[in-house]
Amino acid sequence: MTTLSPRGAEDTSPARTDRPGLAHRAGPPLVAVLVVVAVWWLVTDVLTGDRLLTAFAPQHAVPAIGDLLARGVLLPDVAASLWRLLLGMLIAAVVGVPVGLLVGSLDVVERATRPVFQFLRMISPLSWAPIAVAVFGIGHRPVTFLVAAAAVWPIVLNTAAGVHAVSPGHVRVARSLGATRFEVLTSVVLPTARTHVLTGLRLALGIAWVVLVPAEMLGVDSGLGYQILNSRDQLAYDQVMAVILVIGVLGYLLDALARTLLRPRR
Repeated sequence: MTTLSPRGAEDTSPARTDRPGLAHRAGPPLVAVLVVVAVWWLVTDVLTGDRLLTAFAPQHAVPAIGDLLARGVLLPDVAASLWRLLLGMLIAAVVGVPVGLLVGSLDVVERATRPVFQFLRMISPLSWAPIAVAVFGIGHRPVTFLVAAAAVWPIVLNTAAGVHAVSPGHVRVARSLGATRFEVLTSVVLPTARTHVLTGLRLALGIAWVVLVPAEMLGVDSGLGYQILNSRDQLAYDQVMAVILVIGVLGYLLDALARTLLRPRR
């Protein structure tokens, strides 16, 4: 027989929660990281007798990060790489968002640009490296150009897809209420396309970070890509692996930051 608690009586039973605990959320990623490190150690230290390959082992690579910090070269290289990434992403966004809006809004523009854009975006950005160096010279500018050339296409295509997702009925209603083209763009098109634009920016960030490191091997004297070549020339392979670890960690943090900042909000 079911009994009912008196009205107003306090429920002293523990509150149920559907949110997983810290161990449940952090456990699987931690285990995966430990497995990867164990395999890395086995391949580079235990299962090989090659002294060159042993230099890439975790017990050598991780302390090498501290050595690079102590020498005062790692943080300036990180700053140089992040500055080039930021500048290239800014150029790609300034160019890509308006072009994507134009392509998505006008059918004739989309049909006219489709073969050109599909041709250009399938070319590896690093293929433009000799031309970039010839035009911009040595330094920040060719690297920034290559980063922007890699990042612009996800922004253009995702912005255009966002414009296509706008309901024609919403546009007709706005126009029937007397909205101008600019008001339709700012009040109907952009709010609807925002999620697609943010997705394009996040994808562009990942591609730009991947392209940035090899682009920094083209005659510049700073950056993480340069530091990989510099360490290799000094036969400091533990430092090569250390820079690779820093690149991976920074890439992970940049993607996590992009997910947080670019998450669509109501």
